[in-house]
Amino acid sequence: MWNDLQQFKADFFKALAHPLRIRILEVLAEGEKSVNEIQRTLGSEGSAVSQQLSVLRNKNIVVGVKNGKNVMYTLRDPAITELLGVAQAIFNNHLIDTYSMLEELDNEEKKG
Repeated sequence: MWNDLQQFKADFFKALAHPLRIRILEVLAEGEKSVNEIQRTLGSEGSAVSQQLSVLRNKNIVVGVKNGKNVMYTLRDPAITELLGVAQAIFNNHLIDTYSMLEELDNEEKKG
């Protein structure tokens, strides 16, 4: 039925399917950060960030390495940064398409 690659992709995208997790990945795309640094950057409370980091860690999307009292997080695979960029490009394309449609509707209203 499904092969291992399709199952991996489904699980991977499921792990990304939360706005805070995406935002955490965007922050980590800038470089290694502690939980406190991630929280400060996002202006989000610690329990929410920790919970989402746990999901990302369990799916091997981020890696946490203990450094003294802190755990420093990084992206496990730098290709995730590319994936986030592609998602941004797709979003932009959707905006452009929507804007074009609205422009066409506006022009039709002005004619009619």
